[in-house]
Formats: sequence, C-alpha cells, structure tokens
Amino acid sequence: MSSRRKFIRNSMMAGVALSAGIPSFVTAGTRRWPSARPPVRKRKFRSKAVEETIREIESFLGSDNELAWLFSNCFPNTLDTTVTFSEKEGRPDTFVITGDIHAMWLRDSSAQVWPYVPLAPRDPQLKALIAGVINRQVKCIHIDPYANAFNDGPGQSEWMNDLTDMKPELHERKWEIDSLCYPVRLAHGYWKATGDTSVFDASWSSAMRLIIKTFREQQRKDNPGPYKFQRVTGWQTDTVAGAGYGNPINPVGLIVSIFRPSDDATIWPFLIPSNYFAVSALRKMGEIAADVTRDEALLADATALAGEVNDALAKYARAVHPVHGEIIPYETDGYFNYNFMDDANVPSLLSMPYLGTIDRSDPLYLRTRKFVLSKSNPYYFSGISGHGVGSPHTGRDRIWPIAIIMKALTASNDHDIITSLRMLKNTHAATGFMHESFMKDDPSKFTRKWFAWANTLFGELVLQTYKTQPELLKEV
Repeated sequence: MSSRRKFIRNSMMAGVALSAGIPSFVTAGTRRWPSARPPVRKRKFRSKAVEETIREIESFLGSDNELAWLFSNCFPNTLDTTVTFSEKEGRPDTFVITGDIHAMWLRDSSAQVWPYVPLAPRDPQLKALIAGVINRQVKCIHIDPYANAFNDGPGQSEWMNDLTDMKPELHERKWEIDSLCYPVRLAHGYWKATGDTSVFDASWSSAMRLIIKTFREQQRKDNPGPYKFQRVTGWQTDTVAGAGYGNPINPVGLIVSIFRPSDDATIWPFLIPSNYFAVSALRKMGEIAADVTRDEALLADATALAGEVNDALAKYARAVHPVHGEIIPYETDGYFNYNFMDDANVPSLLSMPYLGTIDRSDPLYLRTRKFVLSKSNPYYFSGISGHGVGSPHTGRDRIWPIAIIMKALTASNDHDIITSLRMLKNTHAATGFMHESFMKDDPSKFTRKWFAWANTLFGELVLQTYKTQPELLKEV
C-alpha cells in the first residue's frame, strides 16, 4: 500500500503518460468524448438517481459537450470505483476508499458521498448506501476518535511503526479536528434530506459523546491530553514538534488540531477554519439530540462547548493583516501569534461559507477571501494554465482543483463561477477527471490520477450551478 506522500512523488509521471495516451479530441461513434467510466459490469455501485442526473445534464449541455463529459465521468466516480456496500448485523455498512489509497478517511468519505445526499430521497439504494457510510463512521470513531484513516477491519498499515497508539484497524492516526466534524455534518444533512432517523441509535449517541470528550481533551486546559504523534521521516510536515504534542498553546478555549485536513502538521496548533467547523458540527449534534434522540445531556454538552469555542474564536481568531486589514488567520497559538496563509484542503478559510461556518457576504470573510486569493497567501499560485490555492502537501507551484471548485462554490458573482469552471475544464489533462494538484504552467504534470473527492466535488459544483444558474454552464 502506498501513502499519499508516495503518490505525490510517483503520480506526476503517471499523469504525463496517461494524458499522452488520450488525444484532446477523440471520436467514438457520434461522440467526440467517449466515457472514461469503468464498464458497467465493473462499477462498484449503481444509482438510478445519479444516472438520471447525468442524463439530465447531458441533455441540457449536449452529449458531446466537454463539460457534460467531465460531469458524467466525475460525478459518479465515488460510486463507480470506491464504495463497498453490504449489511452487517442487519444494518447498512459502507466502506469508502479515497481512490488510489485503499483506506477510508472520515473526512474524505463524508465529502465523497455528500453530493449524493439530495438525491437519496428518490433512490432507496443510494439512501441505504449513505446510511451505511454513517454507520461505518460511528464504528470508526469508537475504534479511535483520534484516527483520521481506517482499514476495512484489522489489517496491516505501512504506518504501524508511527510513535503513537496505533491499532490494527487504523491506516493512519493523525489527529485532525475535521475528522470528527465531517461525520456529524453528513449525518445531519442525511437526516434533513431523507427524514430517516434510523442511524441515530445508541451507538451514534455514544460516538457523539466521544467526539465531545476528544474536543475537551484537546482544549488542553489542564494537561496536553492523551494524544501524541511522531514519525521517522524525511518529510518535516509528517511528524510533530514538541515531542509529539505540537508547539505550545495558551489554553484559551480553542481546540488543538495537530494535523491539518491535508494530513500535514500544523505550525500553530489552533487551526482556525477547523475550530469554526467544530462549532458548526457541535450545533448540528445538539439539534439532533434535541429533535431526534431527545438526549438533554448531549444537547447541553454540545451547546456549551460550541459556545465556548465560538467565544474564543471571536477573541483569538482575528488579526490585522498589513495589506488586507482585519481577517481570519489560518492558525494561532492563543498567544497572538498567527499564520497568515490558506491551504487548499477543506476546511480552509476559502471554504468556510460552503461548510456553513460563516456567511459569504460577511465583510470579515470577504476580506479574508481577498487575502486568500492573492499573492499575500504564500500558497496562492498563478501561471500559464491557471491560478488558485495549493498546499504545502504538494509543494510550490501546484494548484488544487478542490480549491478552484471552492472558489466557485463560495462565489458571490458569476465571474468567479464561470472562470473557475473554465479553468477546471482546461486543466484535466485530457483524462476526464480532476486531480489532487497540477503544475501552474503544465496541467499534464499532476498528482493523483484517481482522487474521488475532487471528482465528486466537481460534480457537485456543476449540479449546483445547473440548479441555480443553468445559463452559466453554457458560457463555460
């Protein structure tokens, strides 16, 4: 099994080879763009609602339209290639890999199926599959709330020698706040879309208490808590300073995240977009406790912690940038040290309205957005092929399609949506899929040819635009 780091090093050449083997314009019968999906017999899961949606977009744009072709490849990619659905103990169970890494991330798996949630009410099988993801995530949280990625049962991991409390069920044990937020967001969204409350059993409630316990431990008010992590590696961002506990923090009520959603170590351990996400997740948890499980104790605990973190954000998560004024920094330590940057991975500063943690018209967000999409952000890159936010995870000059998608999904104007879609259409390197990142001057040099999160998220952008402003798609 290869790690994300190994894919970064190895997939660029694979990407070049792949793109070289597919001409920009090919003919298959009457279609200029033949499907890049697996043959029907090899698809992992088929959804009637998803297939109907693909046909609807193709009908609107034309089946030989490149954007329609990209949508038809990308939107079903999670279902086509990454899911294993079954029933265990009479309940749906779904294991979701990221793509080219055979492990289930709590973040990625939530994000991968999220665009299908609105379709679940008219597709019972799809509904069961999403319920299965929620059920599996609850099991994972019980195994270890500090882990970010899991095997499909006990197995071997290349990271078993990491200096942390590894277990056979874990692929990797990097503590990331968002790993516990995404499952709450998915469960809440599924409930709101379908009305189904079957996933909210005693095990779910127990997992929520584990989430609160973990968040409380990582406020580090009295001690550093039980989690620490180190790795013997040449990648600085794959291990942790401070003997595995991270750099010092002032316990002001914020929650420590030792790693970012990129799986890179934080510099200042209070990762601000993730703390905003924690507030949102806790409030959603409280809503379920109030309206579904009737758990007054869980409601009280979730509400109290959300309020405490939110108050701390108001005091410690704003700073004056010399160019952009008062904005939201990426990280802080509670001692008023700040890291002015943004990372492509979600939660990011750019993505906050998408996750519902701030209003896209909020002046604070607009100033922060202007900073993120400027040269003031050290991970904003601009080149011949495109411009957008990258990540330390992939190094300099690599732009992430996920960040381009987020720019469009959080846009307040048509221009940002149209230009983002055009950029995505022009940088897939003739593969028909999104990638982790591409070189700003040469999109044929990309990382991760099979990255289901980026693919499905692109589908979400096209579908959202079709539902709200369909005329924009015909300008791409």
